[in-house]
Amino acid sequence: MDTIWQPSLDGRSGPKYAAVAEAIRDGVRSGALTTGEKLPPVRELAWTLGITPGTVARAYTELTDEGLLLAAVGRGTFVAEQRAQAAETIPDGPMRLYGPSLPDVGQVALIRELMVKVGQQGGVSDMLDYPSRVATPLRDAAIRWLASAHLGPLDAADVVPAHGGQHAILLTMQAILRGSDPVILVEEMLYPGFRRAADLLRARPVAVPMDEHGLIPGALEEAVRRHGAQLLCTSPEVHNPTTLCTPEWRRMEIVDVARRTGLQLVEDDCYRLGTPVGRPYRALLPEQGWYVSSLSKHLTPALRIGFAVAPAGRGAGLRRAAEHGFFGISAPLADLTVELLRAPKLARLMDDARRTMNDYVRAAVNVLGGHDLTWREDVPFLYLGLPSGWRAGAFCQRAEAAGVQVRAADEFVLRDGRAPHAVRISINARHGLARFEAAMQKLRELLDNPPEQISV
Repeated sequence: MDTIWQPSLDGRSGPKYAAVAEAIRDGVRSGALTTGEKLPPVRELAWTLGITPGTVARAYTELTDEGLLLAAVGRGTFVAEQRAQAAETIPDGPMRLYGPSLPDVGQVALIRELMVKVGQQGGVSDMLDYPSRVATPLRDAAIRWLASAHLGPLDAADVVPAHGGQHAILLTMQAILRGSDPVILVEEMLYPGFRRAADLLRARPVAVPMDEHGLIPGALEEAVRRHGAQLLCTSPEVHNPTTLCTPEWRRMEIVDVARRTGLQLVEDDCYRLGTPVGRPYRALLPEQGWYVSSLSKHLTPALRIGFAVAPAGRGAGLRRAAEHGFFGISAPLADLTVELLRAPKLARLMDDARRTMNDYVRAAVNVLGGHDLTWREDVPFLYLGLPSGWRAGAFCQRAEAAGVQVRAADEFVLRDGRAPHAVRISINARHGLARFEAAMQKLRELLDNPPEQISV
């Protein structure tokens, strides 16, 4: 059936074809366009919008490639049948909010489709040889994917694929650390993976005090000089677990310390879902800034694909750590990742996943916002300070008894560190939003009714 729906480009920035495509996507999402409806002919819509027919044709082609539209030769362009998303993709049981879980917005079907494609086009050598040591298409695809991070000039030799962000951190440490008793500096509240990687390399982690802007530069310089530290592991864009973002003026103060002391800066940027707030250390201090990212929080953690980026000209150490440790990413997995990063619908899938995660964040804020809650819409977890009467361990136990599993702040400090009475709540978008909101209500009930006796 024909549609009387017409898109509006008011308030839409960017290329005109992209604005047309996004208007049609919005129409499908809102229900204004339903399965089987016929879109206006290219020339008719172009005349209505005051743009060229080629612009409309490009938008239709992009949406057809995505599977949103269906082009029928001689009949026109129609809204394709949309794959229904299950409201619940995890069986009933405890609401696990230990770590973020992405919704399936179509990436599962895309990955399955690309696995078939890669399996059919791979040569004999892909299935029988060790990974290649030379620059691969995966590095080139990674450079395009990392462009939004604004890392400065990138060469394929600077980028080394890894089996996830945690593995990329380990490779980076292996490329930097020297001596029998290396010291790694970390934030006093830290991503536990920094500590675990240090343990594997028999390195000694030392915590540096923080304030509301991040690491305190004076304390950082004192720690470098006192302990002879070689590198700092930090997350300036999205601090884990507090969601804090270090402003660029504070980053520049940290860069000054690193420049004076020779400290290497290793930035973990795996949790950022939106546009970066400030420039990464690799751009601010190109000769000492290292960078780590992965696909886990954007598309899926199942593929275990991450990237370690060295300062210009220092990629040899990263490549050596990879070759000596695991030879490199297997050819079939590398080919699959290249196809995924080149997929026309990739940007839309990541945008849909980000919007869905944002819906869950807002739902949590609506329920818990009256308490000491720190959050950002582009971060897939929230940080909750507990009211008087609650200890983090006791709160986690009571929450788990109510069917909600969260992580105590104790897990985000060094073994001899002191943790605040707080918990991290991760977004699990694989449960239906209604069930997630019910879990937030259970946490709210606990917060509103602290125990009369404090558990020790």
